[in-house]
Amino acid sequence: MFLGTGSDVGKSVLAAAFCRIFKQDGYRVAPFKAQNMALNSFITPAGGEMGRAQVVQAEAAGLEPQVEMNPILLKPTSHMGSQVIVRGRSIGNFSARDYYDYKLRLLPVVRECYRSLAERFDIMVLEGAGSAVELNLKDHDLVNLAMAELADARCILVGDIDRGGIFAALLGSLMLMTDTERARVIGLMVNKLRGDPGLFTSGVEILEQRGGRPVLGVVPHFSHIAVAEEDSVALGARLARSAGAGARIDSGGPGDRPAIGVLRLPFVSNYTDFDCFEQDPQVDLVYFDRAGQVFQFDAVILPGSKNTLEDLQFLRNSGLADVLVGYHQAGGVLIGICGGYQMLGRGIRDPRRVESDLDELPGLGLLDMVTEMAAEKITTQVEARTAAAVWAPAPVREHTEGGREGAEADREILSGYEIHMGRST
Repeated sequence: MFLGTGSDVGKSVLAAAFCRIFKQDGYRVAPFKAQNMALNSFITPAGGEMGRAQVVQAEAAGLEPQVEMNPILLKPTSHMGSQVIVRGRSIGNFSARDYYDYKLRLLPVVRECYRSLAERFDIMVLEGAGSAVELNLKDHDLVNLAMAELADARCILVGDIDRGGIFAALLGSLMLMTDTERARVIGLMVNKLRGDPGLFTSGVEILEQRGGRPVLGVVPHFSHIAVAEEDSVALGARLARSAGAGARIDSGGPGDRPAIGVLRLPFVSNYTDFDCFEQDPQVDLVYFDRAGQVFQFDAVILPGSKNTLEDLQFLRNSGLADVLVGYHQAGGVLIGICGGYQMLGRGIRDPRRVESDLDELPGLGLLDMVTEMAAEKITTQVEARTAAAVWAPAPVREHTEGGREGAEADREILSGYEIHMGRST
């Protein structure tokens, strides 16, 4: 089991790596994380919702993702509450206090999901969440040391040297564990080292001497392997990565690449939708939240939201709503995804208070539709066929395939998934 000294230290990447290593060594291996709090999620072929990190880990293990690999998923809907997904299905929105009091009732679900996998695989690779030693949360722990005890797991404690404070993080975490908990830790891993690892030789010696545990590895910093991010700490890092492109655009620098702006909504969700742009060197992708930035972009995307009405209210209060309408009227390319798409309509209603306490708000009025939040979430994988006019600049070939006209046959199949509470008509 990979435990962390904090969020975004690299537990997910290391768990995926070990899933792959064990698979290559001939073992049947499966990933498991009892509880995720994630802004991003994935829909399985069976229509269940789960954390994206476990999807990547399942792929590394050569498996189809199953919700049992991540039985509990928390999707923040406000600063004080989350939608709770259990075994791939929403059981409703909970305040932080209500979920804190409720969560131990889910322990049988966690135990059953873990055992159903453990019975079928040779090795289970477990991942903790955030810091393993949040002392005020230990009594209600489901995902860190309590899970290690349930699974009788050997643990590796992971620290991130890139953010600084590696000695305090690793040694402090060990110090805060009980003797029984510390006995489960078989070693330490130093993650995200930049530069010459030989310069950290003395650091390894200090950690081993003071921590009483071997340093099992010093992992170099890399950015070419992408495992889906989960929490707001990772979102902050993503925003920092886009800052360089943003500064160049703000200063009127070279415009040799298309500039795409993604609105940083307060409750943005599934921002992994934009991974393809972040990996494309021919595109500048910038996250922004100021009305004065809109007209700098060749295209603007309104992303998904976990609280669509609150984010629509943000657009109106900040002046962004009027600027976006003006941008569209001036010929700007404006794209909406999920909640962002719903905001482009004539209005959004939430009479059941599914997402927020707001009952209804007018949309941007750019699409002739109205969205109403339903009690049941739609979670399904889908396929679509691209429009030839968009994807085939060359003349469509004059032939048929399987009884279809050439224009139909030449269109590309896209696969994806739907996750939404709203019904747009």
